[in-house]
Amino acid sequence: MDKLVSSRSTKEKALRLNLDDKKYGTIVEIGAGQEVARNFFVAGAAAGTIAKTMSAYDMKFSDAIYGVQQNGRYVSKGRVLAMMEQEYDLVVERVADVRSRSSRYFSYAATVAAKSFNRDNECHAWCGVRVQMYPGAEPSNIVVHVRMFDDNAEAQQHALGILGVNLIYGSYYYFEDPKKLIDSLTDNMKANRIEIDSIEFQGPYFEDIDNKAKNIHLIRSWKTRAVMFKPDGTIGVPAEMLYKKNVLTIRGSFKPVTKLNVDMIEQGQKAFSELEGVDVDNTILIAEISLNDLQGHDANMSEKDILERVRLLNLLGYNVLVSDYTRYFSLRAYFRQFTNHQIGIVVGMINIKQIFDVEFYRGLEGGILEGFGKLFPDNTRLFVYPELDDKGVLNDLSNVTVPSNLRYLYRHLVENDFIKGIETSNIELFSIYSREILKQLARGSDEWQQALPDSVVDEIIKHKLFGYRG
Repeated sequence: MDKLVSSRSTKEKALRLNLDDKKYGTIVEIGAGQEVARNFFVAGAAAGTIAKTMSAYDMKFSDAIYGVQQNGRYVSKGRVLAMMEQEYDLVVERVADVRSRSSRYFSYAATVAAKSFNRDNECHAWCGVRVQMYPGAEPSNIVVHVRMFDDNAEAQQHALGILGVNLIYGSYYYFEDPKKLIDSLTDNMKANRIEIDSIEFQGPYFEDIDNKAKNIHLIRSWKTRAVMFKPDGTIGVPAEMLYKKNVLTIRGSFKPVTKLNVDMIEQGQKAFSELEGVDVDNTILIAEISLNDLQGHDANMSEKDILERVRLLNLLGYNVLVSDYTRYFSLRAYFRQFTNHQIGIVVGMINIKQIFDVEFYRGLEGGILEGFGKLFPDNTRLFVYPELDDKGVLNDLSNVTVPSNLRYLYRHLVENDFIKGIETSNIELFSIYSREILKQLARGSDEWQQALPDSVVDEIIKHKLFGYRG
């Protein structure tokens, strides 16, 4: 049966809902036509499902109906929530007394910035459904943030129409399996038309759901390449967090985050802050975790493992990006979608050796030169933390060994400050190895505690993270 349901067309999904007289609600869409509603009407028998459709395009009308948002933004999470809540309350208030007690009500809402006729604007939408999971229940919400990549408004409207039907359908038929619901959101849609970079399940039915885990599933379900988490652990929208910001990022396993990781971040911050136009107020610091190994294959991290790393990074006040990017130039391109300000990437010496390994660029038509061209085109720099070799000698950019045919390229990048060295605050930090810490945690010893920030130590002990046996 599940296989049959998952293969339904958009029209078949809409018709199934229309023919179920127990499901009843409203559809309101602002900014990209009435495509979701249209799908239900085209399917037939829509009177059984749709109480009302509406589109309040004029700002004054929209404000009069849904109130004025504090941030003044119309395409926002706050606005779509206000739309969903008001329309849901209205449908229950007006028809609950005359419809069957077995009815389950919903309201679907979308507020959209589609492709404008005469400007190159960010095309995105907030879409959500407020729904009763069973008759008489308090409603729950599912809210998504969507970016549209079609090059015209009509195609974007069409894509959002499909998404909306999938979201309403999934909220009724897949609500007990949120991963399946996420997988279904792009049913009947060609690849690369939209990106869903944020999803949130809210309300009484979803109290036990970990939204961070479900957002990580967005990556594994090919709905997005990366998701962001704010320091307070809530889901972030990259376009909002990165807009007109200088970005400093560091990639690591962070299993767990150590004092060495923290020093790399702090030393990178110090060097980054010396760049023109960089200050505390216009800069965002991001710890990035890639789901891939160095060869670009899925490293098969469990959700539990990833979430423990995110949790400790958030505890230290860091924003966290979880992505499936392997090469640094792909990470830079991701940030460049949202900001034209400075980008800094903190790396270790081992990463520099990798970056200058021609095998790392296998599959690129232009090889290593194409890779560097994509990594350093504009306001992007690498900040390189030193290393301690087996003989106890501190190595930095001055004694990096690269293949002889690349030595002039290396000199060019260093002398023009595309690659800049940073210092360590304490040479003893180089004795910290994550793999040794994990072994110590498993043994239940306390020798690992000196290598980690105090708050991280407390959290690991309290919640027995990373297999700690106390």
